[in-house]
Amino acid sequence: MSDKASEKVSEGQLRTLASLREVTASDWDALFDGSQPFLKHGFLSSLEDSGSVSAAVGWQPAHQLLIGDDGVPLAAAPSYIKSHSRGEYVFDSGWADACHRAGIAYYPKLLTGIPFSPVTGARFGGSLVHQQALISAIQQRVESEALSSWHINFTSTEQTLLLDESPNLLAREGVQFHWQNPGWRDLQDYLDALRSSKRKKFRHEINAVSRAGISYDCLQGHELSEAQWDFVYACYSNTYHERGQQQYLTRAFFSLLAERLPQAIRVLIAKRGDKPVAMAFYLVGRDSLFGRYWGALEPIDSLHFDACFYQGMQLAMREGLSHFDAGAQGEHKLLRGFRPVITHSWHQLKHPGLREAVASFVRDEAVSVRAYALDAEQHLPYRKED
Repeated sequence: MSDKASEKVSEGQLRTLASLREVTASDWDALFDGSQPFLKHGFLSSLEDSGSVSAAVGWQPAHQLLIGDDGVPLAAAPSYIKSHSRGEYVFDSGWADACHRAGIAYYPKLLTGIPFSPVTGARFGGSLVHQQALISAIQQRVESEALSSWHINFTSTEQTLLLDESPNLLAREGVQFHWQNPGWRDLQDYLDALRSSKRKKFRHEINAVSRAGISYDCLQGHELSEAQWDFVYACYSNTYHERGQQQYLTRAFFSLLAERLPQAIRVLIAKRGDKPVAMAFYLVGRDSLFGRYWGALEPIDSLHFDACFYQGMQLAMREGLSHFDAGAQGEHKLLRGFRPVITHSWHQLKHPGLREAVASFVRDEAVSVRAYALDAEQHLPYRKED
């Protein structure tokens, strides 16, 4: 392990790792409960080794590790030094712009989170006492180094409560839409739970895909050839190109992930006859399905909704998964039965004026976010008795 940026704290030594290669996969993974693939060494190292994250693209690995006197890792937090705010899905560009106008440096900043993945989960691994020691040590480091701030994105319920104890962190709330299965066995059970008008609409969407001659293959990570991964990447990239944006992930990421975490991958390939035309990329956790990437090489009516939502629901039900997170954004998810959930992020801002302004902003924002979530509940498509 690197000695870079190491310092002694009461519960161990804090180290910043410039790469996950500096810690073994077994040591890193032992600190987390394994319920999500995003926190695994295999996922995070695939991002690094593929060049999807690096200092050159504004995601410099700076993983925070608390080490015991015997050299054994006690706690960890996947972290990055950021020179921009892209790919985080907790939007603070307005804060950065205000700093720029005021002559305050907003970058570099420290981010604890999962690159390009707005997925709620643990952000600190290890026992509770060691997590607390790690959080305290990182806060001290940020205050003493040339960083404007520390940001922790999409924290789990347990760690939201833990971070709420820190007076130095500002809480921010957001809304996503997740699908929960109360015990439905198949798609028909789900459709039967809907209001009649919505049931007809969704059946029309599903049937439109079938009438277009589309069928699906669902493959696990080890079942795809490199040629099929080329297709997956072409679809993924096309989604960004259609929006005039640069994709975050490199082609190598997909092959590395398939090698390191094949059991977590599900790829849905949509075909017309023998010709593949679109794909949806999912990851599987202990009790959750995560929809991550989508792309099509030609427009087909309703295919996005079917491949990313209805097929995802059916995949979750087949695999006994009670929770389906189909990604950020989406009132189109709400209208298909994905319920609003509140997300949480945390922000340590060193500049007193910035902190004061942001504290006022996030208080007002939280009121609006909660009101929006309550209103959204009224627009779910389920029958009233449900």
